[in-house]
Amino acid sequence: MHAAPLQQRGSGLLVVALPVAFLLVMLVAPAARLLLEAWRGGTPDLSVAEAVFAPWLDPYLRWRMAWSLIQAACTCVATLVIGLPIAWVLARFEFAGRTLVLRSLMLPFVVPTLVAALGVLALMGPQGVLARLGGPDLQGTPWLLLYGNVFFNLCLVVRAGTDALGQVSASRLAAARTLGATPWRAFWRVEWPAIAPWLMSALCLVFLYCFAGFGLALVLGGQAYATAEVEIYTLVAHELQLGQAGVLSLWMMSLTLLVALAYAALEHHLAAPTRADRVQRTAPLGVVQWAALALALLCLMAFCAAPLMGIAWLAIFSGANWAGVGTEVGNSWAVLAEDETLAALWNTLRFTVSAVLLATVLGLAHALAARRSMLLRTLVFLPFVVSPVMVAFGLLLLYPAQTDSVFMLIAAYALLAYPFVAKSLASALDSMPAHYHDAARSLGASPWRTFWRVTFPLLRPALRRGVAFAAATAVGEFAVTLFLSRPEWDTLTTLIYQRLGRPGAANLDAAMVLSCVLMLLALVAFAAIEWESPTDNAYAPHRSHA
Repeated sequence: MHAAPLQQRGSGLLVVALPVAFLLVMLVAPAARLLLEAWRGGTPDLSVAEAVFAPWLDPYLRWRMAWSLIQAACTCVATLVIGLPIAWVLARFEFAGRTLVLRSLMLPFVVPTLVAALGVLALMGPQGVLARLGGPDLQGTPWLLLYGNVFFNLCLVVRAGTDALGQVSASRLAAARTLGATPWRAFWRVEWPAIAPWLMSALCLVFLYCFAGFGLALVLGGQAYATAEVEIYTLVAHELQLGQAGVLSLWMMSLTLLVALAYAALEHHLAAPTRADRVQRTAPLGVVQWAALALALLCLMAFCAAPLMGIAWLAIFSGANWAGVGTEVGNSWAVLAEDETLAALWNTLRFTVSAVLLATVLGLAHALAARRSMLLRTLVFLPFVVSPVMVAFGLLLLYPAQTDSVFMLIAAYALLAYPFVAKSLASALDSMPAHYHDAARSLGASPWRTFWRVTFPLLRPALRRGVAFAAATAVGEFAVTLFLSRPEWDTLTTLIYQRLGRPGAANLDAAMVLSCVLMLLALVAFAAIEWESPTDNAYAPHRSHA
């Protein structure tokens, strides 16, 4: 008579063991191996302390670490200065197309980093739109990377600010205005204190994405402005300096963990009930308000849409002679029929589908197990804290015999993707009324029947969103593929990177065409995310940015 409780307990243990074992094997153990490599230091003539602090003693590595911090901090300042006024306009004004604008803010989250980098080059690179129209070539300057960072992260601050301003108390704001406060003074005294924690939370994510970013820094930073993540890749892939790379990874992981803890603390502070007296949006009145709205939309176009439009422009007019002689448009589209492109597309699709299936199983198990464990709720953020470069490096050190295994590559994809499924499902489970489950059990339904007939149908929208984010992460994954992929496993991202490394304008045009294909796949994921839920909170952590 105890068979049912024992079976239920066994199922519960399996649900808990599956994600925990996966994290231990694919993340915790490789991270420990990475720490061991850092502890050894890889330099026999140095003491342990000297080896650990080597990145700060070596002028070259010190610049890499310093630049990683500087570019992340500059991006935080730029996104706050640009994003806060845009957020205020979107939160306070009602206008035609506002919902579409809010939905479009999600787009950078599903655009692979390599596509974003190509978009910046399409605008500001040596063969970009601005250069072809007589503008400056910004190649070799820090502005390419900083602009790419703003493109990728501005939407975080805008969305956080818009949501936060929607929670400001209308009665307090009206009282301040009644007492004679100007709109500017009322903002700083009433609105800013209320929205500051939201913005600081978003800025923590911006800092994390920029500090631990890889794809943008690799393509846009160049030799002079490469970040520490790029240096780790160079030390491992080109110089075989594993000990030095391990030490650098240790510092990156430690600094990233500190910022992640700050983000988690701010997120906990934001867990407050929604205000009932929200400020109502109004239609713009007068020239000043309409000008503010137009300027906000122009800024969104310049910083969020222009890179993608630049890719499409150069891909459509690939092969054109911009001097006006012999314009032959569309030559580079022939790359789509090449064998290596078809093979890369097939690899991208099959790796993505396999990784998403595994991520769905892991995410569902983790979300169900996390209902009863705060520790498991915290563990789901581990793949966000450790960058893909360090994940791949740790796997390379711990499982050298398995680095040519396709299962290892798919498992690494799933590791970076499944937290989106788990986090989305966990939020849905938290908001699900408990009496639904109790009613089904009181009518005699077993736990499994209750799950499949009651719980799972209610989880489908959240599952769809989580799977879409996971697919967007897997389809554009770049860092892991560079470390663990074999030549016959090239994906669209690695093929684009190879084209960028070959000389000639034809290869750049071919890379733009391939980026259009990758962007199309990302748009499919974007449509899946936003099809039914335009008001979903869009600034959850995303590893596609790495």
